[in-house]
Amino acid sequence: MTIKALVNSVKGEKWCKVLTTLMRLVVGGVFIFSGFTKAVDPWGTCYKITDYLNALGLGNWSGTALFIAVALAALEFVLGICLALGTYRRSTPIMALLVMLVMTPLTLWLAVTDAVRDCGCFGDALHLSNWATLGKNVLLLLGVLYLLLFNKTLRGVYGPAVQWIVSALSFVLVIAVAYYGYFYQPLIDYRPYPIGTQLINNYATLDGGDDQEGEDDFIFIYSKDGQEHEFTIDNLPDESDGWEYVTRYHARRPRGKVIMQDGSDKAAIAILDDEGNDVTVDVLGDSRRTVLLLFPDLPQVGVVNSFALNELTDAALVADADVIGLTPATPQEVAQWQDVSMASYPIYYMDDSELKMVARGNPAVVYLEDGTIKWKRTLQSLDNVEQPVELSDMSKDYNPDAIMTRLMIAYLVAMLIVLLVNRSHLVIKHLFFKKKTKN
Repeated sequence: MTIKALVNSVKGEKWCKVLTTLMRLVVGGVFIFSGFTKAVDPWGTCYKITDYLNALGLGNWSGTALFIAVALAALEFVLGICLALGTYRRSTPIMALLVMLVMTPLTLWLAVTDAVRDCGCFGDALHLSNWATLGKNVLLLLGVLYLLLFNKTLRGVYGPAVQWIVSALSFVLVIAVAYYGYFYQPLIDYRPYPIGTQLINNYATLDGGDDQEGEDDFIFIYSKDGQEHEFTIDNLPDESDGWEYVTRYHARRPRGKVIMQDGSDKAAIAILDDEGNDVTVDVLGDSRRTVLLLFPDLPQVGVVNSFALNELTDAALVADADVIGLTPATPQEVAQWQDVSMASYPIYYMDDSELKMVARGNPAVVYLEDGTIKWKRTLQSLDNVEQPVELSDMSKDYNPDAIMTRLMIAYLVAMLIVLLVNRSHLVIKHLFFKKKTKN
């Protein structure tokens, strides 16, 4: 029996229709989720695409990473909507199959080589191991192959005349989400440091007592036989026994943790000085208000940004707030930036990956009160740095939750209107037939 004969023999069966509907929703749902989580954080997707290009030896193509990131997010999201709604029943499974024929071998290579530790399939919303990702893609490939055979046997939610409108509306939505994520901040923050994260707890000590200045506030880290241990000033180990000093940190900061609004813990940031010492508490612990300027790629920050940065610095100093620059750049790059930008704020060092997790943008601005993140934005989205605006109010024009809600409501209302217009004749026909039957 040929495949075509097999399809014809079962396409009228009830179980086939149920299974096709289920496959549409499951496969389409995965594509929607994958595309949306990429679009909501285009900076993060761009970083991941750059990792892929570098691993493949195509680092000179990194300039295309942003375009690839947004295009891939839009493609996956629109394909997912079309799959779930049964739109373009013939061509959508073909397009999905082409995507999976690229992604499945790629994830096989990742699983075998571990060239990129996290595939980034779902952004920061969901992390899978490379082998789990391969398994997921194999199952998706099987689902797409099923739809390739049976998707045409079941009608879609929308008729052929308006399918292009469904695709266009979905494309506009995903591009709008990516726009806000790139030029402002992600509308949904899946990273470890959302607004409300307490980066430093000024009132916590190891014994729960009040803060007191002095040497007793420090915990010292020594290593021996490849293992690190913590000591107080009163019981420092003897270096002649093989102990080697590593670093020290204030007891006021719970090492390795930040305190979230819900009480959960996340990995803490570490701010370093020129000599590599952890000065997080020294920098953030004594200020009630702090403006962090994040430079993940300092050499790429245009000198044209220096005017806005200096204006923001002046506004912060007038408001009695500290301004601190953070970057993973080299000391030479920092010195060059300070020279050309005439920056009056100090610049410290921070791990590249952690810096990018705190906020997106190059540069990005993060405002803290008592060590807690109150808002964060890209510098280019702050158009009121030259105006006498209270620091806490500087980001009031950007409400991610409200924007996301408006976008989703507009999208769903538009999709519903298209559906009602497209299928109104079926409703009228049904009502007319029902009335005729009664007569």
